[in-house]
Amino acid sequence: MKGKITYGSTPIQFQVIHMARKTLEIVVHPDSAVVIKAPVGTQYEEIQMRVCKRAGWIKRQLDYFQQFEPRTPPRQYIGGETHLYLGRQYRLKISGGERDNVKLIRGYFQIGVKDTVSPDKVKSLLEAWYKKKATEKFRESFERCWPSFEKLSLAKPRLQIRCMKKRWGSLSKNGTLTLNTDLIRAPKECIDYVVVHELCHLKYHDHSPAFYRLLDRVMPDWKKRKHKLELALV
Repeated sequence: MKGKITYGSTPIQFQVIHMARKTLEIVVHPDSAVVIKAPVGTQYEEIQMRVCKRAGWIKRQLDYFQQFEPRTPPRQYIGGETHLYLGRQYRLKISGGERDNVKLIRGYFQIGVKDTVSPDKVKSLLEAWYKKKATEKFRESFERCWPSFEKLSLAKPRLQIRCMKKRWGSLSKNGTLTLNTDLIRAPKECIDYVVVHELCHLKYHDHSPAFYRLLDRVMPDWKKRKHKLELALV
């Protein structure tokens, strides 16, 4: 069952799941999904009333998660255009060649295109290059950050890399740490921040004071890194 309320000028959509439980719970997920876990038999009117009472809190949670959403500006993939890699800007140099390739040389992305040069072709080559580098650099970041959590007797999560529209990273219930391929554009210290933030969820699944105490202990300068990430990828 789905429902919707309006808080001020903000529409809040939510999904209702009836379960064998005694209390009603409101959960706001990082992807902005609002889920209501209600006891079997709970009337929709009662659920809607509870959502209205907690609307302010729901809005704050949605705003919190929204600040982590990737904000990638549109690109044209033409010569001279700048693209980020590990926090630095590099211009595109595009030329025909005997084979498709991407090289990072002296401040430029030098892209060779075997067949007809087109923005779509350049985009495809550059995205493949980013994905390859993300696999390498994210693994390095993960291994760099993990020792701080290993001593907490936590199970080491599996690392997964893919494109995501809403988040830089996430940690699933089955212990999979997923990082957004697009994060490869950020400085290394910002990538480490996202990794550490998600690894803290191995211990605390919410954003409680205990979660932030752990984050402060593992990465005392996380606020500075978070701010740098927001500035770099605005």
